[in-house]
Amino acid sequence: MSASVLYDAPGPKAVVRNRIYAVVGSLAIVALIAVSLVRLSDKGHLAPEMWDIFNYAGIRQNIADAVLATLKAFGLAAVGSLVLGVLLAVGRLSDHRPVRWVATTFIELFRSLPLLITIYAIWVGFLTDHSMWALAAGLSVYNGCVQAEVLRAGINSVPKGQSEAAYALGMSKTQVMTTVLMPQAVRSMLPTIISQLVVTLKDTSLGFIILYPELLQTARLIASNTQVNGQYPYVSTIAVIGTIYITMCLLLSALATWIEKRGRRAKTGIKVAPGAQTADIPTVDAAGPDAGGAGGAGPVDGGTGGAGVSKD
Repeated sequence: MSASVLYDAPGPKAVVRNRIYAVVGSLAIVALIAVSLVRLSDKGHLAPEMWDIFNYAGIRQNIADAVLATLKAFGLAAVGSLVLGVLLAVGRLSDHRPVRWVATTFIELFRSLPLLITIYAIWVGFLTDHSMWALAAGLSVYNGCVQAEVLRAGINSVPKGQSEAAYALGMSKTQVMTTVLMPQAVRSMLPTIISQLVVTLKDTSLGFIILYPELLQTARLIASNTQVNGQYPYVSTIAVIGTIYITMCLLLSALATWIEKRGRRAKTGIKVAPGAQTADIPTVDAAGPDAGGAGGAGPVDGGTGGAGVSKD
């Protein structure tokens, strides 16, 4: 039985024991889910009436508007975080010490602050009447700092010989950064960048603190203003809104996987020309066709003449 570098391969008794633990753990999880469903059913949260509210056109329209508002904030935050991340990453790698200090201070400051505080501070201090822009700005600042560290790690992972070769060719530092280092950093760190964008999409739910009508805020309003059988449909609303969040995140992850696979394909677009046929190339004597003592059409066994007469 082969042994691993990180751990010893389990023996027969350990394999049986692990299987028993897996079965017992799975049964325990299924039992907890069953108990939860039974308790929810006893309290009436799983009644058909609780789920029938989503057949109303008004509630469906509210959810559709909330999805659109969430995607708007996410789109602005995604673009803003990527642009800010590039600027901060380049600033932190700058040769100028003041620029490097400013970028480092900005990154460390806003990475340490809770995102909820950043969003609320921007909303109260600058954009009280524009909750969407306040949410997008807060998400851009925080996630831009994270993206900057991701890009910096990608740039530092590029072999140093590539930048040295670019400098040897006479390229400036800006050209080296934009044409050599940054493209390779983005390609190598693309899964991490997309993963952080998924986090950005989920963090749009913090817009409820500034009353932005995104999905979570809309779910809270639907559940608190709709009464069914004397109860508020919090469970069904959370289940539906949570499913929408999961679907959007899975679609974004699938897009990331597709982009990553497409980026790994070799797309040179260069076609190799077929080799020239030897028969198509005429054979010409080095002396030229006009020379008096050499034939231009073939070898000569004896005598003179340009026709190359052979002897029998």
